[in-house]
Amino acid sequence: MEAAKPYRELTKEKQPSYLDVVIKNFEKPFLFVGLILMIVIINYQTFFRYSISAVLNMIGTPEFEQLFGTWVDIEGLRVSIKGAVGWGIWTEELARYIFIWISYLAVSISIISRGGIRVDVIHNRLSKRYQDIVWLVIDSCTLILVFLFSFMGLDYVKMQLVMPQTTPALQIGYYIPYLILPIGFGLMAIRTLQSLWRQSRGMNVLDICTGLLIPAILFAPVMLSDEWNASLLLFGYFILFLLMGVPIAFSLGLSGLMTVLGAGTLPVDYLAQIAFSSIDSFPIMAIPFFIAAGVFMGAGGLSKRLLALGDELVGALPGGMALASIMTCIFFASISGSGPATVAAIGSITIPAMIARGYDKYFSATVVACAGAIGVIIPPSNPFVVYGVSAQVSIGKLFIAGIIPGLIMGVALMVVAYLISKKNGWYGEVRERSLKTFMSAAWQAKWALMVPVIVLGGIYGGIMTPTEAAAVAALYGLFVGICIHKELTFKNFWSSAQDAAGISSIIILLMAMATIFGNIMTIEQIPESIAELILSMTSNKFVILIMINIFLLWIGIFMEALAAIVILTPILLPLVMAVGVDPVHFGVMMVMNLAIGFITPPVGVNLFVASGIANVSIGGLAKSIWMYLLVMIAVLLLITYIPEISLFLL
Repeated sequence: MEAAKPYRELTKEKQPSYLDVVIKNFEKPFLFVGLILMIVIINYQTFFRYSISAVLNMIGTPEFEQLFGTWVDIEGLRVSIKGAVGWGIWTEELARYIFIWISYLAVSISIISRGGIRVDVIHNRLSKRYQDIVWLVIDSCTLILVFLFSFMGLDYVKMQLVMPQTTPALQIGYYIPYLILPIGFGLMAIRTLQSLWRQSRGMNVLDICTGLLIPAILFAPVMLSDEWNASLLLFGYFILFLLMGVPIAFSLGLSGLMTVLGAGTLPVDYLAQIAFSSIDSFPIMAIPFFIAAGVFMGAGGLSKRLLALGDELVGALPGGMALASIMTCIFFASISGSGPATVAAIGSITIPAMIARGYDKYFSATVVACAGAIGVIIPPSNPFVVYGVSAQVSIGKLFIAGIIPGLIMGVALMVVAYLISKKNGWYGEVRERSLKTFMSAAWQAKWALMVPVIVLGGIYGGIMTPTEAAAVAALYGLFVGICIHKELTFKNFWSSAQDAAGISSIIILLMAMATIFGNIMTIEQIPESIAELILSMTSNKFVILIMINIFLLWIGIFMEALAAIVILTPILLPLVMAVGVDPVHFGVMMVMNLAIGFITPPVGVNLFVASGIANVSIGGLAKSIWMYLLVMIAVLLLITYIPEISLFLL
């Protein structure tokens, strides 16, 4: 009999090799370095431009001329300083290209971890065997898409080498930034192959063949004929891929590819160029910055200080901890711009605390899940950024339009939580609360409270663009977490940067693929046709807004908010503008509708996060949201039909 091996040797055998670790984490160092470089570069741009502007304004004052005019050539000094403006001209372009690179590199991680946004209602109801077959279909279709994009991207790079062009600011060949298409999508293809191999290892041969044959059947119609109806292909394949559980971004890309192949709407080679140019946008860069700011500040200890302040304000009332949780979500909403991030940051602290104090665990989770929806209404807000880019509307105006509706939503939720808590005898913590304790809590939370002042003050003071304000907020969150609170360790810093890059990459890929989808809709004049159809039925503004509200609430049940915005904005905006709705007001209305979708199963992401923290079932949690849901819909209708509420501060 063979002697048993020592435990140390057994452990050593189970440890992955250095090569395995490198392969598994290949993208992560690039994401970390890229995100930090972006933050530093845009902060340099912001402070450099602001400094130059301040110095020029100072030189232009009569007082400066009186004091220094005899010793200094003021006009020559002014010319020299204006010449220095060129020192910062490269920053925006370099940051954009880094942003595109890390966005597409990060997508490969979401592929191997299956972290994409998808509609899995039908998929989850299948047996394990059929789920495995569907995963093979999903991975096979994804592989076809990313391989074609990699191949088309390589052709575009070759074309740039044959007919070289240089970028305006950096003066480098365009082939360098465009290399991300063959590299990024090629890496996605490798990760998809890994996922296919991992999925197929435990399956029988018949199921594997079935899973690989179905994609061929799906592609057969468009490969055999190019005379199909474009609208039928676009929406038919999109719905089919959604129902199969293909991530929404890849569903958009695949349906666009099918339409191009089967109807000849666009040249196929043009798709790769859209994948690059659609996200080569400075405003879109605000998304990873706002996500990074929220993640850094949550990991850096700002959440618990905000909670302490909220507890000082409302903690003595019935349901004090629940009210403090909602108030803290309102505070944190002005930092994160994300609903699930708000639930995760605040709920991880408040839900266990409420349960420990005797609150019902379903009530505790529901309160935070609903309050987390405010995270996308109060600025900064990632959905507002996406809507602003899609609708070509001022992001700054959208931010300020969301303030009052978000506060009204928060107050409404607090009223419901107060009444339920009073009925059930859940009273606040009995302890001393005074001006002194409030001032102490406010002082501890001062660094967190400065974030909305910096972001909104910088935007509306004309000092920074929304993207620059987001980068400043991210750097500020890093500084506070590392240097002041000292709770953001390198390990937390590393994982937080990975989380921020990963979350934002899913959104960015979604926007890129939605641009392809939207271009085809525009060419086929689908939005105009839908608007004409509805207006032929009724031109009553009240009826049309009711129809849109019902439609968006229904969409929010099945689709993630950002995906719905990029897909539906080109369709619905022409319709509402035709009946005289302000596009800024419609943006608030649309985001509030889809924010409610965060708490409506089966795709209510806030419910998933809160249920995981509270360790309760989604079904039980869904049954406890109805009172809050009705109140949130009532607030939505109030905002919809009284546009002055959202437009008051503009």
